[in-house]
Amino acid sequence: MAPNAPEALAAQLEALYRAEAGRILATLIRLLGDFDLAEDGLHDAFAAALEAWARDGVPDHPRAWLVSAGRFKAIDRLRRRARTDVPMAAVPEPADPDALAGLEAEDPEVADDRLRLIFTCCHPALAPEASAALTLREVCGLTTEAIASAFLTRPTTLAQRIVRAKARIREARIPYEVPGRADMPARLDAVLQVLYLVFNEGYAASSGATLTRPDLSDEAIRLGRLLVELLPDGETMGLLALMLLHEARRPARISPEGDLVLLEDQDRSRWDRSRIAEGRRWLDRAMASGRIGPYTLQAAIAAVHAEAPRAAATDWTRIIGLYHLLGRVAPSPVVELNAAAAVAMRDGPEAGLALIDALLAQGHLADYTPAHAARGDLCRRLGRTGEARAAYARALQLARQEPERRHLARRLAEFP
Repeated sequence: MAPNAPEALAAQLEALYRAEAGRILATLIRLLGDFDLAEDGLHDAFAAALEAWARDGVPDHPRAWLVSAGRFKAIDRLRRRARTDVPMAAVPEPADPDALAGLEAEDPEVADDRLRLIFTCCHPALAPEASAALTLREVCGLTTEAIASAFLTRPTTLAQRIVRAKARIREARIPYEVPGRADMPARLDAVLQVLYLVFNEGYAASSGATLTRPDLSDEAIRLGRLLVELLPDGETMGLLALMLLHEARRPARISPEGDLVLLEDQDRSRWDRSRIAEGRRWLDRAMASGRIGPYTLQAAIAAVHAEAPRAAATDWTRIIGLYHLLGRVAPSPVVELNAAAAVAMRDGPEAGLALIDALLAQGHLADYTPAHAARGDLCRRLGRTGEARAAYARALQLARQEPERRHLARRLAEFP
């Protein structure tokens, strides 16, 4: 270990925080048995690293160092609290005092703490919406505002939901563990839902300067593979297929300048064929399992896109049929919006626009950026310039992600 220049060390710690904070937090939650205490320990550990690593150099196993420092900083907090306002007997001991023994050697068990945390957040004692919000906050590190945007609700409502979920886990003494096979199916649907939310945040970030967060989508796929090993259920395989088929498009989704490239404009030779092939294999196994649910159907739609050599050769009739099946299994305004976009591609923009206008009239997608962007595109294709401009302007007003904002601004600038 060698001392580091302050600027270089700060940049290294920032990169480490972005890549590893989620894993470190998951491990601290397991060791300490408390979400808030673990978050304090995480931040204390990074602050301590800035000082200690400048003096002593970066350790051989930075993540293990940070977990160890976070745990001891948290225990210090508990001891100080015990001396002031809490009887010592009321201070909880760490959940597993010996669990750090293997950390210096990058214990492989630690790598799966995120999966344990996801199963904990998805305990049946918690409402599904609370499970999803808590997982996105604790596993993805998303802000309350970003999660509220994803759920089309207010930040204050989301914050209250997360606080209540943490309290419920603490009061019910829900263990931080992957359940046994007998209990796993009861939590599986919620786990699949939050895993897909994690992936989606990595595939299309809800806000920020970049379109994607590969660290999150890679982690979701890694956990998906692990979950398939634990429980090779049809929908588990369907979700893994869906994530792989979507992720295969990543190389063509962003221009060298970091701008959004629409599906119809992507260079399909840049799609990752190995991931498409793997996704296709998992999809075949999911279809053969007999348990065909929303993830498998979405994977089937993604596979149709993946198999088209060019956008004009897409089998839209097959995609519309799959969306109709998806609408029966998991009805939602977003599914109807996607189906309407597919109808527009097959039957023309007027047919798709009528469906989107009907959806917007229902009010469910009034604050949903893609709905207004899709309406703008169809109006533009129909030559209804005024309506197109208004729809793009509304989408731009709602968009929270910089590449998407640039795309919408360019569309608006194209009008005379």
